[in-house]
Amino acid sequence: MNHSINRRNWIKSSLMAVGTMAIAPAFAMPKNKALAVYQPDSILHEHIPTFQYNEARIVAKLNANENPYGPSPKVIKAISDSISLGNRYGHGEAKILLDMIAEKEGVSADHIMLSPGSSDILEKVAFVQFMNGGNVVSADPSYMSLMNTAQKLGATWKPTLLTGDFQHDLDAMEKAVDAETNLVYICNPNNPTGSITDATKLKAFCSKVSAKTPVFVDEAYLEFLQKPEESSMVGLVAEGKDVIVARTFSKIHGMAGLRIGYMVALPERIESITSMVRSTMGLCVTSLNGAIASMKEESFLSSCRSMNAECREYTKGEVASLGYDIIPTETSFMIFPLRMEGQPFMKGMYDSGVGIRVFNIDNKPWCRVSMGTMEEMEIFVDAFKKVTA
Repeated sequence: MNHSINRRNWIKSSLMAVGTMAIAPAFAMPKNKALAVYQPDSILHEHIPTFQYNEARIVAKLNANENPYGPSPKVIKAISDSISLGNRYGHGEAKILLDMIAEKEGVSADHIMLSPGSSDILEKVAFVQFMNGGNVVSADPSYMSLMNTAQKLGATWKPTLLTGDFQHDLDAMEKAVDAETNLVYICNPNNPTGSITDATKLKAFCSKVSAKTPVFVDEAYLEFLQKPEESSMVGLVAEGKDVIVARTFSKIHGMAGLRIGYMVALPERIESITSMVRSTMGLCVTSLNGAIASMKEESFLSSCRSMNAECREYTKGEVASLGYDIIPTETSFMIFPLRMEGQPFMKGMYDSGVGIRVFNIDNKPWCRVSMGTMEEMEIFVDAFKKVTA
């Protein structure tokens, strides 16, 4: 009972933090549990469409946090030129990419593990850390991939609610750590809220708590910040802290379908995975060469960052003008509470050719929309106005 009260208090304080809003009465999750993507213990549940829709009719695909501008032309050329190497393993290319990442992150190459996207890292770390049970501490709501895998392996999830301004409640997370905690997971910037936790406080937390248990910091969206290096926890790894940092080429690099990412951690953490699986065997030579080319494309990344920010500010302004309050975000997506039920809203948007995501947070519907091109965001705004009128 106390847990439910705390959740109600959280959503109340959170809504007050973003402004006073008129929201339609909350509705419960459908009795069909298959419609809920996330675990029932979370205050976060995703609406899966209960209606039929034609993917070919989607003219603004804004439901997967993909970069609409990538891969860059130079990356496309590097991939195209690599097709003729498809008869060879990409071990040499993997070594080149490892060294490039190590130089960028300020660590030696034995601190880096490549992977097909960062989702693969989340799952592999979960398998290693929770094959014998234990518990994982994380925020709620947050990105649930690692926690879901850990629970399937028999681990216990210990969720801590975000603060009223949507940051990780670091004090509560530290208190939740006990002798059975095998990992603390932090998604920063957080998904699906888009909010970021203060870097100074997070560094102090990671430094202290990592002396007791590994701290995993998922930085998939960090590079959308204007100065991402100032908010990264990767420097703690160089200091010898037991911190795991995950990055991906799926977001700002525009390579979501090419599946490549990496993990920065202490060599013994890397070894705990690579002693059981060969990480680079899951990578293809085309993706590796694409990632190598993209590492050199700072001007393209900077351009994507600027265009993403422009679209984000436009969309925020248009939605806010209708009386909606959006959680402050510097990522490639935003989320805000709706005034109508989730399924009808989602159907109206899909019928208008716009793909979005709808979540229930503590039984209240929220829309999460990814940033597309400016044309796509104008399509979203027009459809949103019609559906919610």
